Parts: sequence; structure tokens; C-alpha cells
Amino acid sequence: MNVFRELGQAVRAALRDVADGLDAPAAGVELPRDPAHGDFATNAAMTAARAAGRKPRDLADALAGRLNADGRVASAEVAGPGFVNLRMAPGFWRAQVPAILAAGPAYGDSDRGAGRRVNVEYVSTNPTGPLHVGHARGAVFGDALARLLAKAGYDVTTEYYINDAGAQVDALGRSVHHRYLEALGEAPGPMAEDMYPGDYLKPVGAALAAEFGPRYRDAGESEWLAPFRERAVAAMMAAIREDLAAAGIEQEVFASERALVESGGVERAIAGLERKGLVYWGVLDPPKGRKPDGWEPGRRQMLFRSTGAGDDVDRPLKKSDGGWTYFASDIAYHMDKA
Repeated sequence: MNVFRELGQAVRAALRDVADGLDAPAAGVELPRDPAHGDFATNAAMTAARAAGRKPRDLADALAGRLNADGRVASAEVAGPGFVNLRMAPGFWRAQVPAILAAGPAYGDSDRGAGRRVNVEYVSTNPTGPLHVGHARGAVFGDALARLLAKAGYDVTTEYYINDAGAQVDALGRSVHHRYLEALGEAPGPMAEDMYPGDYLKPVGAALAAEFGPRYRDAGESEWLAPFRERAVAAMMAAIREDLAAAGIEQEVFASERALVESGGVERAIAGLERKGLVYWGVLDPPKGRKPDGWEPGRRQMLFRSTGAGDDVDRPLKKSDGGWTYFASDIAYHMDKA
């Protein structure tokens, strides 16, 4: 039995008794904002007062008196302009136990979602390092939300978006190459400012040294960046998935940004927006405050008409080097999910 449905029926029955048979199908109960006010609350007297031809507070007094005669209710008290706060008797709570035990894991299931499909994407941290406490918070929140939606009857898919394209992943590949050289006994010097200096990449560098030997010791970046980047991302994602599994979190879909870019997904998404007149070439006003690295005043850019949807500026879709911005790949990702 759904306790909200059960108590809603009790409130409607009590309202009929004190309001000359008035039927108030919308009357129900909810949790009070302040738990100190009781277990449940109802505004039934306020919503039904006009139809009953009575003042809300007077109708609430009558409703509370009738509910106080219900053995399931320990007390019903009027508050404010006509709220009724309910405290339930111990017997009411004990009566729920057999239903809970009989339902087992299905207790609390709902058909509210009616099988509608929902995609919950969460965690989705850059695969450039291990999870930290902040990531864990988002992981637990997202997993709880997905489970609640499934419990409520939605067809839920859980997803992790791997940001494995772009400058930060190239920096990861260079960082791992640095650790690879160290594992070979080389002294490559200090790490560049944009590299990831954490010791967590040392085992990855050692594994690459064991796999490739000195093959890439003197090779140019164009030869080693792609394989090192790929293996570094794989190692980081393995560690991330292991940590998530330890917390009981197992996501069903792991979507790769790089796969989306390399398959032409971004081009297709932007072409679709162009056909709708949502993309144009223009010049943005200088940003307020500190200028971002690489800012070129007066440069024409491919822009998305986001101001038409309430944004403060139109958003760039391509960088000065011709690559797609994060915003562009995010558009493609959302269109792919849809």
C-alpha cells in the first residue's frame, strides 16, 4: 500500500464527512517542509474551502477533529491559514511492515514513468587522472538518481561520456611519454607546465617501456603520441571503472568523444544546424576581463546563434587552429544521445 495514497483517501473521506459530502479528488497529503511539524501535512481544507462555502481555517478545524478520531492518527493539528499537520500512531507504522516484507525488493515500485526512456549521464570526468572525492560525490548522486528513476518505472540508461579528444588528452600522452623515458632510464628533465605530474602515471610509463622497449625513445611526437595517448586513456578509464565498481556503480554505456569526432558526428551535427540557419560566420566582441589564450581581435569565426535561446553571446564552434570547440562536440554528443 502506498501510504500517501492511503492517507489521501482518509483525508478525502474525512472531508466528505465534515463538508456535506463534498468530493475533493485533488486532496492529498505531502511531507511537511519542517519535520518538526509532523509526519505528513495536507492543505485540503484550503483548496476545498470555496466549494464548501466555509473559511479555510474553520474547515481545517473540522477536518482535524475528524482525523483525530481516526485510529491511525496520533494527532491532527491546524497550522497557519488552514494546513493540517498529521502525526501518525505507532500502529500505523507497524501496519506497513507486512506489506514491505511481502513486496520484498519490489516495495516502493511505481509506474509513474510508464516505461519512458531516460538517459542519466554522470561522473564523465576527464580520463587524465584518477577519481577524487568531488567526483565520487557526483557518482553517488547520479547513481542514486538513476536507481530512483528506474524504481519509478522509467526505462533508464546510465552513461559515462569519455572526454578523450582535445588538448588535455594530448597533454596526457606527452606526460606518459615523459614517464616512459624515465622508465627506460633516461633523464628527460622537468615536465612541461601543461603536463600531468602525478605519480599515478609512472606505472603507465613503465608498462609502455615493457611493451615497446626503446622504440619511441628517439622518435618524433607524430610517431608516438597517438599510441601513448590511447594507452594512457585506457589505463585511466580502467582505474576509474575499478573505483566506480568498488562503490557499486556500474554504468551501461561508455561513449567516446574521440569516436564521435572521428566518425564525422560533429560535422553532421553542425551541418544540420547550418540547414536550420543556426550557424554563421561572424566576429565576437572582445571578452570582458582577462582575454583567453590565443584571443585574436577581429577574427571571423563559425558561431552558433545561442543568443536566440537566451544566451548572452553566440558561441564559437571552431578554434583558431581549425579544430572543433568543446561546445561543438557537446552539441554532437547531445544530438547523438537524442
